[in-house]
Amino acid sequence: MTETVVSTSTSQPAAAVRAHERSRTVPPVPVPGRRESRLRALDGLRLVAALMVAVYHYAGRGGDVAAAWGTSPKTQFPTLHSFAAYGCLGVQIFFVISGFVICMSGWGRPLKSFFASRAARLLPAYWAAVVLVTAVFALPVVAYDAVSPSDALVNLTMLQQPLGVDRVLGVCWTLWAEVRFYALFALCVVLPGATRRRVVMFCAAWTLAAVIAEAANEPLLDLVLMPEYAPFFVGGIGIYLVHRDRRDVYGWGIVAVSWLIGQHYAVRNLWNAADPNAFAHRTSFGIILVVTVGFAAVTAVALGLLKWADWRWLTAAGALTYPFYLVHEHLGWVVIHALHIGLRLPSSVTFALTLASMLLLARLLNRFVEKPLTPRLRAALSRPGGR
Repeated sequence: MTETVVSTSTSQPAAAVRAHERSRTVPPVPVPGRRESRLRALDGLRLVAALMVAVYHYAGRGGDVAAAWGTSPKTQFPTLHSFAAYGCLGVQIFFVISGFVICMSGWGRPLKSFFASRAARLLPAYWAAVVLVTAVFALPVVAYDAVSPSDALVNLTMLQQPLGVDRVLGVCWTLWAEVRFYALFALCVVLPGATRRRVVMFCAAWTLAAVIAEAANEPLLDLVLMPEYAPFFVGGIGIYLVHRDRRDVYGWGIVAVSWLIGQHYAVRNLWNAADPNAFAHRTSFGIILVVTVGFAAVTAVALGLLKWADWRWLTAAGALTYPFYLVHEHLGWVVIHALHIGLRLPSSVTFALTLASMLLLARLLNRFVEKPLTPRLRAALSRPGGR
């Protein structure tokens, strides 16, 4: 926030001087939705996180994807599968990025504008992905079962998980975590108005409350406070505070505490012992390393250390991240089965073509769904309504 300097020479009329003096005692009113300069490296990092998750879903786990390959990905990729197993941590990196971006976009923005921005960003591509996956899975030639029509309709609300409804998109559990984060941030920060002090207090309160929820083992508190994911969202918020002022000791403290707690949850939930019957062995060191690199990468962007990565194509690539993330898993299974089992293409070729086809589909969704519908939905939700 810059301060306008006004001349107060002796020739200035007394009334103007008094008005200027009064203006110095009144804090500047933030401009709603003030835009920051584009952090293109962050766009690239978002796509990297999405690709990590995709690699995990195609080559880093067993389950339904094994039916698409015909055998376990462990057999298809004897070396890659061990590294691909760490790709699931792309979700935690997403959450760090989300904390950064939501704090940045919510600062100085009224609640209605914040809600309109988030809804318009998430819903068009999400609705299209739900319809598309449901339609493809309903085809007789596809080996996977579609959810019931009733469950598919409930999925359009993004509330299928708390309602106990079958999910159309396997990755939508992360969107439910995002929605809860948005709600907490909106109620505690955006509604009363974002200030540095309020954001710091929010981070401290959420961190402490999440730890208490973990100790209390109370399902309702877990549902609201998300102890295992809160450190990543809070860490991203702390990184944004550092982005605003790299000398902010509290911001650095928030980042450090969030990293410490976040790596604990990541290791606890994702580590598995070395077992020949296990799909892959994720070591504590490997998990901590990936989490650390994720925090460090977002922090490097925040500090301007990656300003040199200011290529325009990163913004275009970043625009593919969300639709790619939505469709890559389930539709990727269909493509893998068609290419590897149907056309008998080698595993490596199938893997590359599946990633490419999902990126192409994401480009189509971005071009024909997000670009036309997102601004219209945002405008409709931002329109003043009657009382």
